[in-house]
Amino acid sequence: MIIVAGWLAVAPEERATYLEECAEAVRLAREADGCLEYALGADLLDPGRITVYERWESDADLERFRGSGPSDEQSAQILDASVARYRISAVEAP
Repeated sequence: MIIVAGWLAVAPEERATYLEECAEAVRLAREADGCLEYALGADLLDPGRITVYERWESDADLERFRGSGPSDEQSAQILDASVARYRISAVEAP
């Protein structure tokens, strides 16, 4: 299993629009083969922060969906980011 998790920073006044523009990508990801979870969400404390969380069955599934990544317009809105890919070898109840 692959988990992609972290955060993006955008201008606080642009966050709602940024997320609205991502809605179609979220829908497509959730319909993609191998996608177990895909979510982008507004941080509750930081008005310019977006939380990223994805779960995929495999690297191949992730890469097939990911393609070239965000559009140039979306990339230009990202002021900072910290997102990483994690390879999970086991899953247990909390």
